[in-house]
Amino acid sequence: MFHKNIKLIIAGLIIATGIWQFTEGGIGNGIFLLLLSTVFIFLYYKNEFILLAFLKLRKQDFPGAQKWLTYIKNPETALVKKQQGYFQYLHGLMLSQTNILQAEKHFKKAIEFGLSMDTDLAIAKLNLAGVAMTRRRKLEATNLLNEAKKLDKQGILKDQIKMMKDQMKKI
Repeated sequence: MFHKNIKLIIAGLIIATGIWQFTEGGIGNGIFLLLLSTVFIFLYYKNEFILLAFLKLRKQDFPGAQKWLTYIKNPETALVKKQQGYFQYLHGLMLSQTNILQAEKHFKKAIEFGLSMDTDLAIAKLNLAGVAMTRRRKLEATNLLNEAKKLDKQGILKDQIKMMKDQMKKI
């Protein structure tokens, strides 16, 4: 909705107004304005359209997620580096259903930009391992699976990793 720097400017103005309210005796207004400013600071680090796209993906609504991602016009300047990683990650997840080659490019860019959660990074590497396996690059797929296994500390992807290793034995 707003450029990342505009969000910080708005947060700064709201904080300044909140402090002014404290000095004028409007304690309740000042507290409310300080709390309101945290919304803009939060949205600086977590883009609202990426959050909405994640919610759509949770419901398996790929066209809806794509719609929210198209609202981000220029991701290179409008997003922080980690947000760019999640932007690429979401595109990779959606394209992995239809176009594996495009998905591979997006997953590689997502890993390059960085993802803040180890599970997301493990999913990206697991998908890249699947692409490498379909292209008969067994060594690369094995390395990516081992990295995904190390990153999956909660064991969420344990079954998928085991299934991929079993499929690689058949190759």
